[in-house]
Amino acid sequence: MKNKQRVLIFSFVLVLAVLLGGCGTNQKKASDNGKLNVVVTNSIIADITKNIAKDKINLHSIVPVGKDPHEYEPLPEDIKKTTNADLIFYNGVNLETGGNAWFTKMVKNANKKENKDYFAVSDGIEVIYLEGQSEKGKEDPHAWLNLENGIIYAKNIEKQLAKKDPKNQDYYKKNLTTYVEKLEKLDQEAKSKFASIPDNKKMIVTSEGCFKYFSKAYNIPSAYIWEINTEEEGTPDQIKNLVKKLRTTEVSALFVESSVDARPMKSVSKDTGIPIYAKIFTDSVAKKGERGDSYYAMMKWNLDQIAEGLSK
Repeated sequence: MKNKQRVLIFSFVLVLAVLLGGCGTNQKKASDNGKLNVVVTNSIIADITKNIAKDKINLHSIVPVGKDPHEYEPLPEDIKKTTNADLIFYNGVNLETGGNAWFTKMVKNANKKENKDYFAVSDGIEVIYLEGQSEKGKEDPHAWLNLENGIIYAKNIEKQLAKKDPKNQDYYKKNLTTYVEKLEKLDQEAKSKFASIPDNKKMIVTSEGCFKYFSKAYNIPSAYIWEINTEEEGTPDQIKNLVKKLRTTEVSALFVESSVDARPMKSVSKDTGIPIYAKIFTDSVAKKGERGDSYYAMMKWNLDQIAEGLSK
């Protein structure tokens, strides 16, 4: 029933957006400031894009800050902006195209073509799959939680911006170089921090199993209550299984993501006696002006908090 309701809502929004888009065609041309109209699917991709393009583009980010991008219901404005976009960036690897596949439906109905109008910023990463899976549709989408992948995102974004807007290609390249150097420095600092933590204390425990890329990058095993937000979340059996696992470890801290309900992790904390050390970022940056309000800032916060918590 829930899925049928989503389909009906999406269809209604799509029809409305098409009507609005049609009515707004002349308005778009009249207000054209000569900049690329770029649409991205979430706040993380938006921030990386802003660091490279700055004020050279008109940027619209679809999923609001703090919201889960796994299953989103686009607004009429989102569909209109996508229809009128010169360039669209999405994460890929089973994020916006998994679950209710809202992005797939939207670009199809906007008559946009893959690798011509819209591009996966994750192109070129080494994909990690959900536990026990290895086929298409079972990819773990959270690649950005490894800074090396964040750098791949940035390079892919710069490449497509330069192709669509060659007059500003030198500007994009210069900004990319500066940004990549900043991310690389943070990545090296993090690797040094985690290398000094004893192996018996190395385990990042979160609600969603979204830290697989992070675990591989920084050599820290991960444990979680549920695997991905599109599945059943925080059931008694899931909590019981994690508690049982943690009782065999020397883990000193738990973490809860900013975009999920904290109650399941609070139950784990109560049953194990292990404190929740910090709230960390996964699917979104923080609101502007708050700690973690950029991709760099959210990753620095995560890296610092996790290193501190595991060192207790």
